[in-house]
Formats: sequence, C-alpha cells, structure tokens
Amino acid sequence: MNKFPITKNGAELLKAELHRLKTVERIATSQAIAEARAQGDISENAEYEAAKEKQSFIEGRILDIEGKLGNAQIIDPSTVDAGDRVVFGATVEMEELDSGKKTTYQIVGEDEADFKVGKISVGSPLARALIGKSAGDVVEVQAPGGARDVEIVEVRYI
Repeated sequence: MNKFPITKNGAELLKAELHRLKTVERIATSQAIAEARAQGDISENAEYEAAKEKQSFIEGRILDIEGKLGNAQIIDPSTVDAGDRVVFGATVEMEELDSGKKTTYQIVGEDEADFKVGKISVGSPLARALIGKSAGDVVEVQAPGGARDVEIVEVRYI
C-alpha cells in the first residue's frame, strides 16, 4: 500500500483520537449495549440497535485510523529544508494580484486539512498549484469562481 504524508501534529491528533475511541468510546458503547440487553427483548429495542450501530461506527473508525497510521509518512515541517520552495508541510503566504488580499495556508495531509483554520490538503487544487514553486513566483490557481493569479510572498516551515 502507498505511504501518504501527514504532519507530525496530524499524526498526534489521529493517535489521540484512536486512544479516545479505544479507551472511552468503546467501553461506553459496550455498557450501553449491556444496559439495552438487560431491558429484555432486543428484537424491537431501539436503544440496542442504536448502540450496535455506534459500536459498528467506532470499530470501523478504529480500523481506519490504524490503517492510516500504519501507512503514514510522518513529516515534521520544522525539519524540512526546502529553502523558499513550496513542499509538503510548508506554510505559504500569498497575495491575490487582483485584490491584494493576503492569505496564509499550510499544506497538510488529507485527514488534517481544515480550510477554516488555514490548512489545505496536499491533494487540493490550490496545494497542487503551489507545490514546487518558490517565493516570488506568480501562480494561476483554479478556484470555484474561476482562475486567479496569486503571488507567493513567503514560504515558512514551522
């Protein structure tokens, strides 16, 4: 199976979620199933069915996270030495040439992407347009509103 990149912070978040699922959620769901069983006939017991569905979701998520961590290439952005070139883990400040609006995004793994906090997936159109470019380059980015030109102002690895 292919390795996929994830930042050190993203891997820590996945490990924390995995720990919570195994030590808190799994136990609470088992208790809910036991309580629902104690109520008698489980064939028409809505609480039992809901608890079993939740258990199924939790077990699936545990397997998903374990698989992702097993195939992850964990990268600490602060140790990347790419100069002013954009690679995975880079925090990129850019300016739209038309409006002068400045934005900053960090290029991260798929599971840790959150556009609202400035983290974009390495597979996103914006990240793909930026990767390999350097500070001072002008890049055409495909956006939902159409193509726009942005200048890469600064590239940091933090």
